[in-house]
Amino acid sequence: MKLLTIAILGAAAFLAACSDSDTMVDPSAAAGANTGQVGGPTPNTVEYFNVVVGDRVFFDTDQHDLTPEAQFTLSKQAQWFAANPGSSASIEGHADERGTREYNLALGARRANSIHAYLVGQGVDASRLRAVSFGKERPVALESSESGWSQNRRGVTAVAGAPTS
Repeated sequence: MKLLTIAILGAAAFLAACSDSDTMVDPSAAAGANTGQVGGPTPNTVEYFNVVVGDRVFFDTDQHDLTPEAQFTLSKQAQWFAANPGSSASIEGHADERGTREYNLALGARRANSIHAYLVGQGVDASRLRAVSFGKERPVALESSESGWSQNRRGVTAVAGAPTS
């Protein structure tokens, strides 16, 4: 009888734990904790950073100022870096195809530097971050339309020094 009671209590505890499976772990949670999703990435990995935290922010045409949405994503990135002190990153500034190569390299540099400054302002050690501009040389969208251009006007935080998955 005692064994049956223990089995029932164990099953109830298991079901209660499963009922909260939509809850995600905060990026600043201890490294190695699970996200609450079966097979999901763990918080200290590059995969978690890219998918859950967000590895990119977007810019308006000819701008390098951070939008509120970009600041929100970068704040989550700063929390992730605080929880993962062994990681570093290259901050890539990108532009769309319009304009000269030189103009877009300069614009990409301003975008990367805006991201760098924001992360440092949030407490990430500047020595862990390196800003680089690719200008219009590495587009993710190839169509010459506002839809394609908006995807290419971006800053990407490429993490190094963390497990990949």
